[in-house]
Amino acid sequence: MLRSRDTEAYGARMGRLALSARTEPEEARRAVFAARLLTHEWPSARRLVVTAVDALTGQLRAFDRSSGVGLLDAVGASCAVPGVWPPVTIGGRRFIDGGVRSSTNADLAAGYGTVVIVAPISVGGGPVPSARAQASRLAAAGARVVLITPDRAARRAFGRNVLDPARRAPSARAGRAQAVAHADAVRAVLPV
Repeated sequence: MLRSRDTEAYGARMGRLALSARTEPEEARRAVFAARLLTHEWPSARRLVVTAVDALTGQLRAFDRSSGVGLLDAVGASCAVPGVWPPVTIGGRRFIDGGVRSSTNADLAAGYGTVVIVAPISVGGGPVPSARAQASRLAAAGARVVLITPDRAARRAFGRNVLDPARRAPSARAGRAQAVAHADAVRAVLPV
């Protein structure tokens, strides 16, 4: 990571790792997401943007309902952790987790007056900016920003392996408990 010049170079490096890793077949992983998502339709009331990184070029791709990519494929690509899960094929390209570029991709909110960032993974390193750095840039540009990162209890609930399925329930409980502490700050910036 530290040898990469920028997020695209790092993304391409992680993409090479992902493309060469032995993982379960792509279709098996897709079936997992198909079963877990409550809907396979993009929301129509509000814009949802799901990020992934092209495994060959390291370039960010932001999917939404107008991108021509189904929600199931976009979510699968966004969750394709290099070396753990297989890259997802969309339009003949292979995509990996958008978190390779940034744990929040909050820079995509540039230009908005109010931004709430919920960052389960808040650290950065090398060319990958931290959640706090992205929040600071948005605030410097004039946005009202609320940044929510895991508190001590949430980090303890996550444990050392954030992909451990046994940690889901304790992590959800910790997040719900932490949400109470942030409710007023979020309410202060979001219209009712």
